[in-house]
Amino acid sequence: MLTRARKRLVAGLVALVAATGVTMVAAPTAQAARGCNVERVYSNAMHRSVPVCIVSAGGSNKPTLYLLDGLRAPANNSGWLINTSVAGWMAGKGTNVVIPFGGGGSFYTDWQKTDPTLGVNKWETFLTRELPAYMAKNHGSDNRRNGIAGLSMSGTSALNLASRHPNFYKAVASYSGYPTVTMPGFTQGIQASVIEMGGNPTNMWGFYPAGEWFQNDPFLSAANLSGKRVFVSAGTGVGSRYDSSLTPGAAGFNAVKFAQMIPLEVAASTSSQLYIARLKTLPVKLTTRITPDGSHWWDYWQDDFKQSWRSTFAPAFF
Repeated sequence: MLTRARKRLVAGLVALVAATGVTMVAAPTAQAARGCNVERVYSNAMHRSVPVCIVSAGGSNKPTLYLLDGLRAPANNSGWLINTSVAGWMAGKGTNVVIPFGGGGSFYTDWQKTDPTLGVNKWETFLTRELPAYMAKNHGSDNRRNGIAGLSMSGTSALNLASRHPNFYKAVASYSGYPTVTMPGFTQGIQASVIEMGGNPTNMWGFYPAGEWFQNDPFLSAANLSGKRVFVSAGTGVGSRYDSSLTPGAAGFNAVKFAQMIPLEVAASTSSQLYIARLKTLPVKLTTRITPDGSHWWDYWQDDFKQSWRSTFAPAFF
């Protein structure tokens, strides 16, 4: 459980993030997809076609890695394509890479109700049933060697989906996620994130603490990952090795940008380290990367992804 001091810290971070109206969580305006082909996959559950960027391995009986976007995921692109070179980097690695567009504010879960702003969200059904069926039919996915990864909002989602469907996923990675969904402060942070995107969090998992909040908490369902490969990363410190404007005392320090990006990462670090402590009590093949610096942004997540490929996904697939 959280200590009293840590509860105050998390509550303060949640309040700061909500007050600043954070805009740095995911991708900016959609641009042309890079390094993959965009195909439209129809979802019966959501009554619409979902654009999906696919790096196809070619042939048959291939493993498949699903990459989820952050809180502000645009409808027609992904932060993975806008802010990283991951799609091109994965070419030739014998693995289908699947990057669905959209899902902003949805936590990539099946919502209980249609939301007036965010619409019909049945992402769990799409990601674990409809999209895998499409990949098997059109891109040779064997649907035995599957992995999933996400950052920030979708780091939580990736761990939740892997825990809820352990027979489907062999490996999972969370970069700066919040896997302690029902711990004090984090619940309120998730609710605030959905509200920031215009949604009503009660339409997602119901009224907390009732509804399905506890059924969607990766911390509580961590035992379901026994025997799986799991990668968890976050940054603990202040500042960024990539961006001096986030380091107090440095030339060009930007206090507003610091307030937008650092509190999110400190909260992610707190949540991730609590989750790591839980995983260490289980027979999980765990790899962690808790850096002494770190901001809530793609330069770190790209590095984390590449490390997770080597330590977690490739060993699970081959």
